[in-house]
Amino acid sequence: MHRLRLGTVTLTLTLFTACGGPKGGSVPQAFSDRQLVADFADHVVVPTYGLLAARVAALDAAVRALAASRGPAELAAAQAAWVQARVPWEQAEGFLFGPVDSFGYDPAIDSWPVNHTDLDAVLGSSAAFTPAYVANLQETQKGFHTAEYLLFGVGRSKTAAGFTSRELEYLTALTAELVTVTQALKGQWTDAAGGRPPYRDVVATAGEAGNSAYPSLTAAAQEILGGMIGICDEVANGKIADPYDAHDVTLVESQFAFNSIADFQDNVRSVQNAYTGSVAAAGTGGRGLSAHVAESNAELDGRVRAEIQAAIDAIGAIPPPFRDAIHTPSAYDD
Repeated sequence: MHRLRLGTVTLTLTLFTACGGPKGGSVPQAFSDRQLVADFADHVVVPTYGLLAARVAALDAAVRALAASRGPAELAAAQAAWVQARVPWEQAEGFLFGPVDSFGYDPAIDSWPVNHTDLDAVLGSSAAFTPAYVANLQETQKGFHTAEYLLFGVGRSKTAAGFTSRELEYLTALTAELVTVTQALKGQWTDAAGGRPPYRDVVATAGEAGNSAYPSLTAAAQEILGGMIGICDEVANGKIADPYDAHDVTLVESQFAFNSIADFQDNVRSVQNAYTGSVAAAGTGGRGLSAHVAESNAELDGRVRAEIQAAIDAIGAIPPPFRDAIHTPSAYDD
């Protein structure tokens, strides 16, 4: 675990060096690579959020099929749809800025741990479960992880026969509300609304007159780099280190689906996508930081690419499920 944590921190420092010089932490003020900034929006962010919205819609459809039949095949399909929907969301965590932050979409989609006490109280109430009702609940009673808890149960113990009618009613309202949120997030980047331009245009026009969000291309590039650095730190020192150091399963993200390790890997893939300017799952490819760095230092670019992949591979070497691995550190600490 200590090697993994150090490897991820090294990756962060390398990214600092790649874009900010030996002392790191900032993008040079002379940065003028407009294509890189525009391609980040068009080839990384927009397609990732498009995949997210589509896969959450598929999750909602699978949950509705489960509610209609309550069969084991439908439960397996809904569980698989949840796992598939996690991929683009976790690969979006390298750019948690812009609308996902300012409109509160991140906590509405991905707050954890689940608030079991309040969730049980809601399920035991006589409230009519609608997407609007779910939207007004506290964030730890909705989003991906509440759906995960209902779909998988503790230790992946959920069976189709184990659902109550209230759980299924709540689950269908929850995934419908998740559709609304993810569609809104996608739309904030692609559509003009309320007198605001698409956020894609805000990023792509960085440095142009009247752009108060990004008065320079340097400011936009710094935002991109900051997002990459932030998720490296969160994975290493939050998502992995916090539950490991405390040996506390309740702190483990995606613990019910046993999906934690895949989540962590996809978080680092969000850095990989931002660095390369491409999203493999969407088949997109543009000019990324990799091309920019390689033009002045091909060796450093190779090092960054290798460190990113090494972090993904090191996370993948943790024995699953992660919720059990935090109690047996000897399995991967040498």
